Amino acid sequence: MPVTVVRFNLVEPNATSESLSARYQAALEMAAYADDRGMTTVQTEEHHGAANNWLPSPFTFAGAVFGATRRIAVTVSAIIGPLHDPLRLAEEIAVLDLISGGRLVTVAGIGYRPEEYALFDVEWKRRGKLQDELLETLLKAWTGEDFEYRGRTVRITPRPYTRPHPLLLVGGSSQAAARRAARLGLPFFPSAHLPELEAYYKERLVEYGTEGWTMMPPAETPLLHLAEDPDRVWAEHGEHFLHEARTYASWQSGDIRSAVKSGATTVDELRAEGVYRIVTPDECLAQGLENYVLHPLSGGMPVDEGWRSMHLFCENVLPRLKAAEG
Repeated sequence: MPVTVVRFNLVEPNATSESLSARYQAALEMAAYADDRGMTTVQTEEHHGAANNWLPSPFTFAGAVFGATRRIAVTVSAIIGPLHDPLRLAEEIAVLDLISGGRLVTVAGIGYRPEEYALFDVEWKRRGKLQDELLETLLKAWTGEDFEYRGRTVRITPRPYTRPHPLLLVGGSSQAAARRAARLGLPFFPSAHLPELEAYYKERLVEYGTEGWTMMPPAETPLLHLAEDPDRVWAEHGEHFLHEARTYASWQSGDIRSAVKSGATTVDELRAEGVYRIVTPDECLAQGLENYVLHPLSGGMPVDEGWRSMHLFCENVLPRLKAAEG
């Protein structure tokens, strides 16, 4: 059966404290509903200092999701590794792994916004070295044994639930990220469908004598919203999708590649492009996707509209996907 994902980044431009609190609570209720209906994964991410309130604390959100669910995984894709204290992060992930019984998946990237590094007074030029230290520290810390850290001997407790350690992937779209993953024997999560980078990673595995695998996005990874009348939703709520698409695109430059990067500047362009898709249940099934990524609260989407999308997917699409697999 295809992987089914519900994505939350909790974006809401011009939010009040009350409206943002309601959005967070709705996301947790949607996660519980998705869990009850058998969806695969909740996906979330990390960004800082965004005027539209993009989620900055994915592990806090993940903990709340685990408290509201029983089976569904949470993929944090991605954290900005160099912005985290390695020892504290080792503890936080270990505790979340214990709480969830091994349902946490962490993808560690280095980010692409110098502004986020400046916010926390972290040197942008050192991000590669800081990422190496973070990943190496996590792997040592989760053994439960003493290890050397910045000139002193430390030990981190408690040990995680998952053996040999919680699922940790290295994310990115560069050869440096692929080399880092291969050297450490960690799985690699390319930020887009990049077969040539996957091949490079596999070559480095041989070079380093390590073992690993890739979790590469399919050639198509559209963000889906379900509606009985897509024309109505594009007309009434297309600006929400466009806001998120333009914000995300404005953060990326140079050779940064993403599976969900949009080049649209208008709602009509966005609709024609196909990165964001508003589809009926029948149209959704006809996509024939490997991953169905539902994005019910995209760009500040009203919560009621987000629930309509959730209900249509879970009640009209998901059972048919399961039946087809059976």
